[in-house]
Amino acid sequence: MSNIRLILGLLFVAFGSLTAEAQRPNILFCISDDQSYAHTGANGDPVIKTPAFDRMAKEGLRFVHAFCDAPTCGPSRSAILTGQPIWRLEEAGNIHSTLPAKFATYTELLQKAGYTIGHTGKGWSPGRLEPGGRIVNPAGPEFEGRTLRAPINGMSQKDYAGNFEDFLGQLPENAPFCFWLGTHEPHRGFENGVGIKSGKDPAKVIVPPIFPDNEIVRSDILDYLVEVEHFDNMVARAIASLEASNQLDNTIVVVTSDHGMPFPRAKASLYDAGSRVPLAIRWPKGIANPGRSVDDFVALSDLAPTFLEAAGLEAPNMMTARSLMSVFKGESSSERDAAYIAMERHDGCRKGGKGYPCRAIRTADYLYIHNFAPTRWPSGSPDASVCARSIPYGEIDSSPTKMFMMEHRNEHGVDKLAALAFGMRPAEELYDLRKDPHQMRNVAGLASMTSIQQPLRERLFKQLRETNDPRVTRGADDWDYYPYYGRTTTKGWTVNPKPNSDS
Repeated sequence: MSNIRLILGLLFVAFGSLTAEAQRPNILFCISDDQSYAHTGANGDPVIKTPAFDRMAKEGLRFVHAFCDAPTCGPSRSAILTGQPIWRLEEAGNIHSTLPAKFATYTELLQKAGYTIGHTGKGWSPGRLEPGGRIVNPAGPEFEGRTLRAPINGMSQKDYAGNFEDFLGQLPENAPFCFWLGTHEPHRGFENGVGIKSGKDPAKVIVPPIFPDNEIVRSDILDYLVEVEHFDNMVARAIASLEASNQLDNTIVVVTSDHGMPFPRAKASLYDAGSRVPLAIRWPKGIANPGRSVDDFVALSDLAPTFLEAAGLEAPNMMTARSLMSVFKGESSSERDAAYIAMERHDGCRKGGKGYPCRAIRTADYLYIHNFAPTRWPSGSPDASVCARSIPYGEIDSSPTKMFMMEHRNEHGVDKLAALAFGMRPAEELYDLRKDPHQMRNVAGLASMTSIQQPLRERLFKQLRETNDPRVTRGADDWDYYPYYGRTTTKGWTVNPKPNSDS
């Protein structure tokens, strides 16, 4: 009798283990390249069509206050993978750098726990992995077998959704998976005028007041929206593949972007147009009361510990971001009332390859920014000869909008906007979002704002000290001297060596 009980007990344990294994959720992480929060249907844009994002928001959660950790590709993606702010990641705080292997990623930890991982399109990028001790993209092995004829010029020919389908086809039976679907869209360049050619009405475009409102800018925004729709179409096809294989309801589907739109005073800036991103998450088995809009402040780095906890794993101590599992359950938290955003070197567009170091705290009512080197040009030098890309104000991608603002910068109606986009900035910036939602009037230093500015400054620096930001704890400026692995078009351009260094 005791032997029978022992056998039954072992069978129960084995069955329970298999059941738990089968219940571990899959993860489909979908990330666009350069898309601001406003530009989805669910978030209120009247022109764009994003049925996949809108569906995930309706059947899951729509995050109103989601922010990237850094408004630049490589650092943002490094933070997502490691669950840490960029100031803790050494070289990975810069774009065109590397991601040191000593920093654990959620993908690697899931793989060790039995997950099959993979990616298509833009994973961790741009930069070089080898100097950091890696040989495989930390987003996972690449699936790139399928291509398509790009619907418009400037788009990638990668069939992201088809590659995801191929990934599904090679999975071991009952094995959980974690896949990164990263498009290159809507990164520039765009086919000029394709938005109007597609039938979109420029009169319906919402032009943010940080840009001039004219035909050139409206057309440029429409071209950008077409590329966002391409990303959304790929997400829709990937979701259809999950449905066809009966895996959708056991999959955490995340749809977001690495940072904001490729326009002046957006990408590569800490303002909302550069750092606030769309985020929708669907997971029927883990999200209570789906269809909610979440006002809690979240960082994209919070996804790493979330994925690990959902898989039954404990996040390593080095991951300082916070899991969203309590948010999924509908539990409110007074601690999720702010986001912390950072910037170091973007595209090496200042003399010596130096960046524009800054940190910010964003609350519901205010944005406070601390610029550590206010004597530098925030959008890159107007002197193209000191830029790795050989363009003036090179932190801002070339575009019809940028060109118009540069050519008409001395004209009434454009002059103030051009100054905001290209001009110098003071050490401290403060914006009252209730009166100034697009952050166009800096009220730092006003006597009436002292009671707001000082506590925000103190809170920001407290967070930086507690998470060991070297710029604050020891005045380090290492990011100004880390190697730059991007392509340079300026003859003789290089990062200056650090003074008194051995290199």
